Amino acid sequence: MAELNRRSYVVEEPGQRIVREAMSSGGDAVPWKNMEAFLRWAITLAANDYAHARDHGQLWVFFDRGLIDAAAAFQAITGDPVLTMLASRYRYHSRMFLVPPWPEIYVQNSERRHSMDAAIAEFERLQDVYPTLGYRVFMLPKACVNAHADFVLRTLAEVW
Repeated sequence: MAELNRRSYVVEEPGQRIVREAMSSGGDAVPWKNMEAFLRWAITLAANDYAHARDHGQLWVFFDRGLIDAAAAFQAITGDPVLTMLASRYRYHSRMFLVPPWPEIYVQNSERRHSMDAAIAEFERLQDVYPTLGYRVFMLPKACVNAHADFVLRTLAEVW
């Protein structure tokens, strides 16, 4: 994402921003304490990100995760059928890029505590969800950072 940001503009992952703010303020809206509150906040933040994406004046704006990711997780956890409604209201580009959870690069830290098994389950859920919402999913190949950015931009150039 840093390389794409160097070439265009990337909206930082809502979850990372939420965790940082909650940890600094002592709040409990973090996945390991209150997943539902965390996901509600992620949906709100992602909707705001979406609304302000055009303000950056770039040809491409990339979302490191977004509203669909948060809504899919929220629906899976609560059973509240918010995904279809939110996905129709907030349409992203038809080409979606997913990164499989690779053990070689997967890192847990104070802000990202979920296990590799949880990352795989989330990836599999999103791999199923995006096509049902009309997105064409592209998997990033195992490659260096520059090759990832090249792949994404080349894939998007095909439809431009």
